[in-house]
Amino acid sequence: MRVTEISEYLRRVGLTRLLEIKDADIRILTLEQCREAIDKTIHIGGAFSATIPAVALYYGGLMDYDVANPTKQGQDLFVLSKGHAVATMASIYADLGYFDRSVLKNSRGAGSILNGHPGPILPGFHISTGPLGQGLSVAEGLALVGKKIPHYDVFCLNGDGELQEGIIWEAVMFSSYKKLDNLCVMVDKNAGQLDDTKQLVFPLLDLDKRFACFGWRVFNVDGTQYSTVLEALQAFKYNPRDGRPTAIICRTRKGFGGFSSFMTDHKVTMPDVMTEQELALQTQRRVDRMAGFLDFFNRLGIGGEGGVVREELRALAKGMNLDIVIEEKKAVEVKTVVVPVKTRPAPPRNKKIAYDAGQLPQLDKKKEHAAVGVITAAMKVFAQDPKVVSLDADLASTSGLEAGVGFVDMNRAFNVGVAEPNMMGIGEAFAVMGYNTWVSTFCPFFDWRVLRRIAIGYQERLEAMVTKGGWLSEGHGLDITYIATAPNFEANTNGATHMGNDDNLIFSGIAHLKIIDVSCPNQLLGIMKWIMEGNKGLVYVRIMRAPAGVIYDSGFQFEFGRGYVLKENPDDQVVIISSGRGVHEALAAAGELEKYGVKVGVVDMPSIDEKLLLDLYRSGKLLVVAEHNNGYIWAEYQKAIFKSKETIDTVRLLSINGLDASGRPQFIHSATYQELLQQFGLSPGQLAETIKQKLDGK
Repeated sequence: MRVTEISEYLRRVGLTRLLEIKDADIRILTLEQCREAIDKTIHIGGAFSATIPAVALYYGGLMDYDVANPTKQGQDLFVLSKGHAVATMASIYADLGYFDRSVLKNSRGAGSILNGHPGPILPGFHISTGPLGQGLSVAEGLALVGKKIPHYDVFCLNGDGELQEGIIWEAVMFSSYKKLDNLCVMVDKNAGQLDDTKQLVFPLLDLDKRFACFGWRVFNVDGTQYSTVLEALQAFKYNPRDGRPTAIICRTRKGFGGFSSFMTDHKVTMPDVMTEQELALQTQRRVDRMAGFLDFFNRLGIGGEGGVVREELRALAKGMNLDIVIEEKKAVEVKTVVVPVKTRPAPPRNKKIAYDAGQLPQLDKKKEHAAVGVITAAMKVFAQDPKVVSLDADLASTSGLEAGVGFVDMNRAFNVGVAEPNMMGIGEAFAVMGYNTWVSTFCPFFDWRVLRRIAIGYQERLEAMVTKGGWLSEGHGLDITYIATAPNFEANTNGATHMGNDDNLIFSGIAHLKIIDVSCPNQLLGIMKWIMEGNKGLVYVRIMRAPAGVIYDSGFQFEFGRGYVLKENPDDQVVIISSGRGVHEALAAAGELEKYGVKVGVVDMPSIDEKLLLDLYRSGKLLVVAEHNNGYIWAEYQKAIFKSKETIDTVRLLSINGLDASGRPQFIHSATYQELLQQFGLSPGQLAETIKQKLDGK
């Protein structure tokens, strides 16, 4: 070999041996983390098998990351999809200076920010993971952003067990279609999972061929060796790219790198004696590896090419927080350098969307307008700001997002096909990067598991923002609007699977989700303008499918948590409370009753206004809650009354909704809109008749 080839070979050997020393350091930190955990437990099998891929990635000189400012645009990003390996990643992040090593103590306790699975309450972690299979969709979304300027790469560490999840293959297909050659997935193929640590419940044979047939570049490597994993990562990073995302399948086994068979389980509670035994063996392994490296290093000599390699290795060691101690021109020790915390609070983000309000559509109050058209017209204005992005799942024709955003920039209007969970993960990724993100599908089609995980990550971001010394600051929440099309009776003849009569009740149990039911095209415009102010969090907007009349004037200003009195007289005997298209029926019913001399007020409750609900309850009037669903407002009304400790007078409360005769939730089958109104007693005539009978004491 030529001199330069020999030098490169020696450099690779030295780098590999340094990584092996760092490997021991990280495993020691991980075991100490278990010893000092509040419950002395750890997901040891997956944490140890993931150590070589993770250490190679973070210490192999392959990632461009900024520990001081993890939210800085343009740096490479990492997603730990297999959240069970949090102990390994926490050890790495503490070693790098994302947070103090003291965080590794008392993990999973009430006073700790280090949980059993990772989330953004922990500095450096951008999303919450743990529910398996979902991390790849977010990594894919981050890679989509990384194709823009400034460019960057995205790495995702997956377990082979989670590849049984369907959302994984939604992301695999879409990543290839979008030519995300800046995405690298590392599969920790340890051939085990929770119920059977020796094999997969569902064997994934020929995994390399599976990725390849979806258009991925695949490396199938020995995941127990740093040299092979490093070579594959270098090929991804430095070889010419051809539009294919990369999968590196790291063949290993549960608990690899541990000594005792005790270390091969999924999750273990480790007795102190076992922990100390493993720590002693890991420490001795480090001593042995250090001795081998020192012998190699000293044989390089101090002059010529060998001297150059020595200096390169010293620089590489420094980047790993290792110090090669030299005494009398001879290396005598490789010390671990404990660095101070480097991560600083992220600079605030301005989330306000800039637009020309004069260009927004002006709606004719004499005509009916479809929400899809309003959204399209408005998005042509809002999307002039490059921070607005939209995602649809083969239902863009019902949301209007793609037509509006795509009119401005097709590169910010995505249609992911029939893959709603994947769409939601991609949407989260754009929100993580500071975008005002809009995601849409039929309201019963949103995946509650994905939505719940996103909400957890959002909560942890909020906690990190308000914590003293937290790594996030104002503007680093998630701004995601979920446009839920065809709610209430809007799907009518499409059948029970498509009927959105229960989504608001189901999703109301997910923390931090703001639910809004739209009744009017101008109200929809007001809601969109409110969202564009920024920092509104997770918003679930239910829009009507068919055209609707205009109730509110132009310039309507929306306020979340406020109900709107549309019709009111001092001597009203009755107040009808509704939302969505039900508001139109309520107004018509009020008109019917006025013919009989009955004064009726009407309240639109797009989001729950507890104060107004209680004020109405205390008014002594008959209150009729009429809804085209399973009683979302009605359920919230009961909660409000119960919390206020009022004496409950059921005689003055009447609910008319989609619940069955015994008050239980149900699914609603196909019918025309008028038939559905008749079926549930919600037509204007039926509402009027029911109210008259109630007033007459019948």
